[in-house]
Amino acid sequence: METKKGYKKASLLEVLWVSLRLGLTSFGGPIAHLGYFHNEYVRRRKWLDEQGYADLVALCQFLPGPASSQVGIGIGVMRKGLLGGLMAFIGFTLPSVIALVIFALFVQGFDISNAGWIQGLKIVAVAVVAHAILGMAQKLTPDVKRRTIALFAVIVTLLWQTVVTQVVIIVVAALIGYWLYREQKAPSTSRFEVPISKKFATSCLIIFFGLLILLPFLREITSIHWIAMFDSFYRAGSLVFGGGHVVLPLIERELVPVGWITEEAFLAGYGATQAVPGPLFTFAAYLGAIMDGWFGAFIATIAIFLPAFLLILGTLPFWGMLRNNPKIQGALFGVNAAVVGILIAALYHPIWTSSILSPIDFALAAVLFSMLVFWKLPPWIVVLAGAIGGTVINIL
Repeated sequence: METKKGYKKASLLEVLWVSLRLGLTSFGGPIAHLGYFHNEYVRRRKWLDEQGYADLVALCQFLPGPASSQVGIGIGVMRKGLLGGLMAFIGFTLPSVIALVIFALFVQGFDISNAGWIQGLKIVAVAVVAHAILGMAQKLTPDVKRRTIALFAVIVTLLWQTVVTQVVIIVVAALIGYWLYREQKAPSTSRFEVPISKKFATSCLIIFFGLLILLPFLREITSIHWIAMFDSFYRAGSLVFGGGHVVLPLIERELVPVGWITEEAFLAGYGATQAVPGPLFTFAAYLGAIMDGWFGAFIATIAIFLPAFLLILGTLPFWGMLRNNPKIQGALFGVNAAVVGILIAALYHPIWTSSILSPIDFALAAVLFSMLVFWKLPPWIVVLAGAIGGTVINIL
């Protein structure tokens, strides 16, 4: 079934299935995930258009927490409401949660950090992100003004690397876009439909801030271990901008000094997290399993992702209203251009700098990029080819 403008509806089962497949094949970190999402949801399935996707990405860049997971949840919500968001979250998150719990229980001492297939998956991320940037740049930076904003975002992102950099860039780009395009009418886009009420959204925001304030008090007055765990992971998920890599030191400060996990076990889990698809925040599942088995993994996973869920549910209905306001369209022009710049900067660092280490790495990246762009092969084939190619390079 299709809606106006040809953008396709989806069943609840289809939302779960598509997100599960992405959860099994999306390697390379949050920026690469946005590339996989773009290919699947925008290019292939046409569940939303380029500008709608870019606006959703811009919103999630504003919010603390795992941006790629929030984008996936947001797409699920727009397709099938609250249950759609839940199915999208479960599908994208569950594979890596299970894999990391198994790592925690059975292979804690196994060093995979230098495995060739991991290097191959890093190179896959280069091809995926480059492909996403190519498509988004054509749509979102069609004129010199927006290309200049993108360039500004690239330079600032690379030269000023702090936890607030992306938020500052997006705010400044929004102001510049508002000023440059304040008298220009934006092109018509598909409706940004969010099938949840503003009252429900407001309740989610109240719960988010309420838990952030209440949990530390409960931790102190109860001395219950799982409440203390929930508080630590919830706070980590609530206060971190910049994605999974940024959350790691915050979690380490919460867990290692109090003796919940050793430094060695923490670092071993970080290596394992790089080897699995899906969001980097599922590192919490590994840590929870080390501390308290499957129950600990469940508590830690729910706690670290709950803020992301509450925030995206709490802001999406209002975002749709603002997006369609003519006074906000110019600001979104600037924000969308800045998102392109942020992605270009991320393509260079950390993706390119940590993946392309030799001419043969670049050659493999070129082949994988061609598989996506020229031969139009499915992402899972590209992932498999990257893993095999990395293994062969490692042997050579």
